[in-house]
Amino acid sequence: MSGKLLFALFFTGICTTSYGQFWDHSDPVRLGGTVNTEAEESIPVFSQDSSMLYFVRTFDASNKGGETDQDIWYSEKDETGVYTDCARLKDLNNKYNNAVVGLGTDGTTMYVLNSYEGKKDLEKGIAVSSGSGTGWSTPTEVKIPGLSIDGDFYGFHVNEREDVIIISYEGAGSLGEEDLYVSIKEGNAWSAPQHMGSTINSAGFEISPFLSESQDSIFFSSNGFGGEGDADIFFSVKQGSWTSWSKPVNLGSRINSPKFDAYFSHSGDQAYWSSNREADRSDIYMIDIYTPPPISVSCSATDATTYKGADGSIDLTLSGGAPPFTFSWSNGSTAEDAMNLEKGEYTVTITDKVGQTATSTCFVDEPPMPLDPVVVEDYENLDFKHNFGYNKNKLSISRGKLKKFIKSIEKQLKDGRPNVTINVVSSASHVPTKTFGTNERLAEVRAENMKYDLVAHFEKKYAGKVNVVVLSTLVDGPAYEDDSADKEKYWPFQFVSLKTE
Repeated sequence: MSGKLLFALFFTGICTTSYGQFWDHSDPVRLGGTVNTEAEESIPVFSQDSSMLYFVRTFDASNKGGETDQDIWYSEKDETGVYTDCARLKDLNNKYNNAVVGLGTDGTTMYVLNSYEGKKDLEKGIAVSSGSGTGWSTPTEVKIPGLSIDGDFYGFHVNEREDVIIISYEGAGSLGEEDLYVSIKEGNAWSAPQHMGSTINSAGFEISPFLSESQDSIFFSSNGFGGEGDADIFFSVKQGSWTSWSKPVNLGSRINSPKFDAYFSHSGDQAYWSSNREADRSDIYMIDIYTPPPISVSCSATDATTYKGADGSIDLTLSGGAPPFTFSWSNGSTAEDAMNLEKGEYTVTITDKVGQTATSTCFVDEPPMPLDPVVVEDYENLDFKHNFGYNKNKLSISRGKLKKFIKSIEKQLKDGRPNVTINVVSSASHVPTKTFGTNERLAEVRAENMKYDLVAHFEKKYAGKVNVVVLSTLVDGPAYEDDSADKEKYWPFQFVSLKTE
């Protein structure tokens, strides 16, 4: 029997995330517990905390209107996380076809098909009820001006914020069978339905719509865009207005089957939908949605080989995230590794398939500006050395002997020395360091800190005249014998030294 004939009469969905987060997922399985039976189950709708599942059951003799009736059922999640002990929602079921078409965020407002007016020929639309859990008031009609449904196939989705209704029906402007329309709440009133455009509507049918929580993605089922079978589930991303959407994307063969698939919805880290892939009648299926690991990125710069040269480069190292990745550099490049770079600071933002981002910044340096040959023998080369305590790695350039060393260099430059190179050598002893992990790293940090402070100081007044070079970083001295208290033993090998040339 046709899936559309059986359960496409009425439909809805609740969504709490967007397809952008579907990086990977488990294989589909029938929902465990006692929700699925030999009858037909469809249209899963969850409370905000996922504790309560509402769904539609058809072809069950215990339904209010008999076996061919469509009733709302519910199941509460037990302590093991399984939905069991299903029962009919007595307050909202009658002899007509009943279905939930939306829940408000706080769970006290429920939207249902308008089957409660007691008229012989019911006006096709939706109604709203208040309550919670299994206790609900008599629904009252939601008035949507200009809504006129003549066909037998129609459905609604009300978003959790209760300000958007997506309607599926064959109305004025439909391209084929049922198309998607939207009504927006403005104050306390709803707007007339507006056709949502030809990008997401086809000559076939578009049914079972629902919005992501952010309202930027819509999910629906259609037989008009090709795919795996009778009806497939698609998603599309909003491009600005409610009539502008991206080209629909099929959710793929792991979710869509050769038969009828519809009513896709979310609850926490799971997604659910209805399918008759294994029988003539539909059951509710589910997947676990996996979250990709966060992106981690580091960069390594290669300096330009000449002054004012443009052959520097930056190499990125990525881990985590969900490929493919996009790259946005501060210089406008979109390549993974930046090439042909001049001296400067460069920042890159990496975005993965699911929208996670990470940033990294690297500095590309260059050799100093070439100078005309000069006689520098008249200028004394200066030196400085400081011994550190354990794990100490930074000095103040505005105090003590280091300040005097810097002042001596400045005097030489003021007196006519055209340029000067300051060579940096740093060392760490063999006493283990938990702070820096390795003694090699401690020695590097001492040198890096000294170079950074010297460069920052001289660039303010003597840019291009002072070049700071790290000649070496060492780990030296006697082997450690669990005697860190003997500071005099290791003190000579914990230093930074500076020498000009």
